Amino acid sequence: MFTIYIYILDTLADWEMGHVISELNSRRFFKKEAQQLTIKTVSYSKEPITTMGGVTIIPDCLVDDITTNETSMLLLPGADTWNDPKHQAIIEKAAEFLSAGSIVGAICGATVALASSGLLDNRSHTSNGAGFLEMVSPSYKGTSFYIDEASVADNNLITASSTGALLWTRQIIEQLDVFQSDTLEYWYQYFSTGKAEHFFALMHTLPINDESKSIS
Repeated sequence: MFTIYIYILDTLADWEMGHVISELNSRRFFKKEAQQLTIKTVSYSKEPITTMGGVTIIPDCLVDDITTNETSMLLLPGADTWNDPKHQAIIEKAAEFLSAGSIVGAICGATVALASSGLLDNRSHTSNGAGFLEMVSPSYKGTSFYIDEASVADNNLITASSTGALLWTRQIIEQLDVFQSDTLEYWYQYFSTGKAEHFFALMHTLPINDESKSIS
């Protein structure tokens, strides 16, 4: 069983996690031989958090409950509250994941937290535009590793800008290897362009008895 840990904190940016959570949980486009996944929300306490969209989420577990190994992944969403010291424990856990070769995905505000802890100083990464991390994180020294793209995958680190959630999701799914390659390609093309031709191509990559699956 592969475990996806999703860190939750107040002001979590709902839209940044939408695609990845829905696809990994629903398994609607998974290939038949895809590994089993479980998703767990994790936080610094068991108190409910409120997302930017006003949704209340109660965490499944605490940071200390996270298991770091080759069958775990840590996803860090954007939020306006990452500078609160109580989130330092999950950043330390992210460093542990990276050192162990386990996958870490960070988007928008979470990239600032990683940058401020020196975790982007020697890894290819992106964020909300060239110069952004220098502006918000005085201790950041990773300018030469910055790539001005919506999402960047560098081995077991996947970073994205606030508008890069779709590509970020694609790269996460690719790392997990739970879609067929053609399914993933047409999934990305459909959701990035909205063209019906990609929808039908996506449906035709699925087993015949799965073509009735909902796209909504």
